[in-house]
Amino acid sequence: MSSATPAIVPQSAVRRLPRLALMLFCTAYVLPGFLGREPWKYYDVASFGAMLEMARGSSDWWTPQVLGAPADVAGPLPYWLGALAIRLLPFLAPDFAVRIPFALLLALTLVCTWYAVYHLARQTSAQPVAFAFGGEADPIDYARTLADAALLALVACLGLAQMSHETTPDLARLAMVSAVLMAASRMALPVTRKPWRAVLLWTASTLGLVFSGAPWVAISLGIGLLGGVWYARARQNAFNPVEISWVIGSLALALLLAALTEQIHWPANLAWPEDFGDWQRWARLLVWFTWPAWPLVLWTLWRWRHQLASPHVALPLWAALVSVINSGVNPDFDRALLLALPAMATLAAFALPTLSRSVSALIDWFTLVFFSGCALVIWVIWVAMQTGVPAKPAANVARLAPGFSPEFSWLLFAPALLATLAWFWLVAWRVGRHRQALWKSLVLPAAGATLCWLLLMTLWLPLLDFGRSYGPLARRVARLVPPASPCVLVDGLGQAQIAALQYQGGLTLERSGPQGAGADCRLMVVHPDSQPTLDRRVRLVDWAYKGTVRRLSDKEPLLIYLRVSN
Repeated sequence: MSSATPAIVPQSAVRRLPRLALMLFCTAYVLPGFLGREPWKYYDVASFGAMLEMARGSSDWWTPQVLGAPADVAGPLPYWLGALAIRLLPFLAPDFAVRIPFALLLALTLVCTWYAVYHLARQTSAQPVAFAFGGEADPIDYARTLADAALLALVACLGLAQMSHETTPDLARLAMVSAVLMAASRMALPVTRKPWRAVLLWTASTLGLVFSGAPWVAISLGIGLLGGVWYARARQNAFNPVEISWVIGSLALALLLAALTEQIHWPANLAWPEDFGDWQRWARLLVWFTWPAWPLVLWTLWRWRHQLASPHVALPLWAALVSVINSGVNPDFDRALLLALPAMATLAAFALPTLSRSVSALIDWFTLVFFSGCALVIWVIWVAMQTGVPAKPAANVARLAPGFSPEFSWLLFAPALLATLAWFWLVAWRVGRHRQALWKSLVLPAAGATLCWLLLMTLWLPLLDFGRSYGPLARRVARLVPPASPCVLVDGLGQAQIAALQYQGGLTLERSGPQGAGADCRLMVVHPDSQPTLDRRVRLVDWAYKGTVRRLSDKEPLLIYLRVSN
C-alpha cells in the first residue's frame, strides 16, 4: 500500500495571513461576549455565583459551594481563577472581573491550536510532494499556513461561540485539552528545542483537566496521545525515554491527585442515549455544532487514509474521538462535545492541501450566502425593534419578550456597523486576491461566524440580556422584599437562581431547613417543584402565598410567600 502524501502544494499557495490582521480578527472574536453583558443562565451565572462566594470567603476553596450546597460542576480550578480575579481586581464589577481570566483561556485555546498544527505540519509524513524541478512549498511556510487555516477553522465552528464566552469550567477544560494536544504535537517531532517545555505543558494541562473536573478525559486523552508520540518517535529513531517517562509520571500524578481529591470515581450519570430520539438529537448536534469542520475532517481521513498512523492524523483523531465519545455518554451533549473542536479544526486544516478548486469555490459560495443571510436577519430584526418596521419581526419580538423596551446605543451600533462594512470589504478582498492561498476556503466561514457573533453581542445584546439573564426576575423579586426584612428564605432554587438573586437582586438569602431557619426573613421564594413538600421544611401557617414571578418562559416561575406571623 502506497504511503505517498496526497498534498501537492506549490510555494505560491503558502502565503501567511498578515499577523496584524490575524490578531485583530482573533480580538474581534474573543472580546464580544465577554464585554457588556449580564451573567446568563444557566451555567454561566451558576459558576459565577460559586466564584463570588469563594472570593467573599463564604465557600471553601477546595469544594466550591453556593449557599452551602456544592457547585453543580465539579473541579475547583476554574472557580479559583474567577475568585482570584474578583479579589485582585476589586475596582471592577465582579461579573466583569471573572471574565478576564476566561477571555485569556479562550485566547490560549486559539494559540495552542495554532501551534499544534504548526508542529504537526512539520512532520515528514505531513509534508507535500517534492516537485522534480523544485517549487514545492517550503516546510516552515507550509506549516505556518496550515496553522493559520486551523485557527480559522476553529473560529468558524458554530458550537464554539457561546460556550467559549462563558465563565464556566467547560472553557477551562477546552483550553487544557488544546494545550495537551499542542504538547503532544511538539513531542512527536524527532528533534525539538528545549523539549522540557512540552513536558511541562503536558503535565500542567493534564493536572488542569483533573482540577477542572475532567479526570477521565485527562487520563484517556493522555494515554492515547502518549501512545501516538511513542510510536512516532520509535519510527523516527528518535525515542527519548526521559521525556516519555516524565509524561507517564504526570499521568500517574494526575491519577493520584484525582484520587486524593475524591474526583477519581466513575460518574453515575454517564450512559449512551437510550432511544432513537436521543440518538437523533446527538447526531443533529454533531452536524451543526462542529460545522464547517466535520466535512473537512472526513475528507482529511479519506485523503490521508494511508497515513492514519502518522502523528498529524493520529494525534488529533484520538483527541477528537475521546471528546466525541465523552459527548455521547454525557447528558450534556454539547458541553462535552466542545472539547472536540480544537482537534477537529486541526484535522480540517489538513484537508485544504487536497481540495480541488471547485470544492473551494462551493465552500465560498455557501458561506457567503449563509452568513450574509444571517447578518441580514440580525439587522432586519434590530431595525424592527428600533422602528417597528417591518411590522411582523417587531410583533414577534414583542410577543416573545413582553416588557422589553429597546433603546438605541451608539456604543453597540458603531462596532456592528464597522463589522458589517468589514465583511463586505473581506468578500471583495477574498474574490480579488490570494486566490492560491491554502487558507482561502476558511477565511469567509471564520469571518462570517465572527460577524454574526459580533452582531448578536452588539445589536441584540439588550434583548439577549433580557431573555437569557435572570437579572429581570431577580430585580422583580427584590422589589417585593419588605423594607425592614434583612433576608429572603429560599426553597428548591437552583444554583443559578440563587446566584442571580444574590448578585443581580442584591439579596441576602437563607436556605429553608430546620425549624427556625430564616426566622428573620419576611419573604420566601419557592421553586414549584419543591412546593408539594414545602411543609416538611417550613411552618406554612406562618406564610401566605402572594403570587408568581416569571421569566419570559412559563417553565420557570418562582412562587412568592410573605410571612404573616412574627
